[in-house]
Amino acid sequence: MSKVELNEEKLMELTGKVFENVSAAGSLLVAYIGDQAGVYSSLDEHGPCSAEVLAKKTNLDERYLLEWLSANAAMGYITYHEDSDQFSLTPEQAAIFAHEGEPTCMQGLFQGIVAQYATHDVALDVFKTGRGRPWEEHHECCFCGTDRFFRPIYVTNLLENWIPSLDGVKEKLEAGATVADIGCGLGSSSLLMAKTFPKSKIYGYDFHEPSIIKAREKAKIEGVDNIEFAVSDAKNIPEKGYDFACIFDALHDMGDPVGVSKAILNTLNDDGTFMLVEPFANDELKDNLNSQSGLYYSFSTLICVPTSRAQEVGLQLGAQAGEKRLRSVLNEAGFENIERRCLDIESNIVLEAKA
Repeated sequence: MSKVELNEEKLMELTGKVFENVSAAGSLLVAYIGDQAGVYSSLDEHGPCSAEVLAKKTNLDERYLLEWLSANAAMGYITYHEDSDQFSLTPEQAAIFAHEGEPTCMQGLFQGIVAQYATHDVALDVFKTGRGRPWEEHHECCFCGTDRFFRPIYVTNLLENWIPSLDGVKEKLEAGATVADIGCGLGSSSLLMAKTFPKSKIYGYDFHEPSIIKAREKAKIEGVDNIEFAVSDAKNIPEKGYDFACIFDALHDMGDPVGVSKAILNTLNDDGTFMLVEPFANDELKDNLNSQSGLYYSFSTLICVPTSRAQEVGLQLGAQAGEKRLRSVLNEAGFENIERRCLDIESNIVLEAKA
């Protein structure tokens, strides 16, 4: 093979980008450690302060903490004050690293990435053999990280934008409706709806029993009694005459999304509504070559496509299916009236489907 002459400028540009990504990968692990050890929240509460003072506040080793603080300051995750040798968080840094549950917090995303590194040997085996990877084969941080990542998006959009955009659904929920939240995971979306619409009965379904157990625990702790969680395959949810059914960022993980959608159609009341929410993507790969899609394609390689392949049918939609393919799934299932909602929200595709 003849030697290919490299474009030095392009090589250096790509090298710089890759080095930044490598640096960021290490920094995300360090950020996860700081999150789990409570360093960001303590610094937010007590800063500006020195490594010595913060070590006493957190009961952590001062030398390790100084190195952690230095790494974070180098990445711009925290602020170093050289005049006083102290560290602090700006409001913006605190919003991203310390404010759990707020839409700006990205710790759930970090946790989800760390979970994949924790089981990299399994991911490699799946990739090389082509086998499916059941949801339960993932590290526990995958489940918690997924919930932490998506929960702020639901807090921001579900009640203020997505449900109000649907034809008559908010009014039904306020009056008292029967709701199926399918693929509910740890139950964050279900609990949001149950607390906001106390006259409605919310049923949360997921095939992963450990997630359902935690969802039940959360409902009990929060004192929400108009909700019921059950372990169920998405195609076999109990028929209760639902006024409203929804799937949030999970249809693409399912083995038979057409069969699931058909089952939903069969369990809805005649005037019932199915809301499908999926990560935003354009229909063509050439239009998805950006960092947001790159992140979703990466997670899809490691989680979504292998999870679908491990199930019946194994359609493997992937996390960047796009509106055209999602519509074709709903049409094949028997939904004839499909409307795209919330076009101004860039994080998700929101489809309203009726018979």
